[in-house]
Amino acid sequence: MEPKIDEAKGRIKEAAGALADNDDLKRDGKRDQAGASVKAKAKEFADKATDKIDEGVDKIKEKLDRH
Repeated sequence: MEPKIDEAKGRIKEAAGALADNDDLKRDGKRDQAGASVKAKAKEFADKATDKIDEGVDKIKEKLDRH
């Protein structure tokens, strides 16, 4: 859930920067949103990798149990 919160914070910063005509704050908001996107993709990749590893471990256990 953290990436979604970070993305929301970034959107708020960007909007606040636009309202205040503050380019630095807008850039910070965009950067926060990009970072949240990277975090979400990394978590998704890690979750998929963990699932694949668990499947492999289960297959090995099945083979060992047969012998």
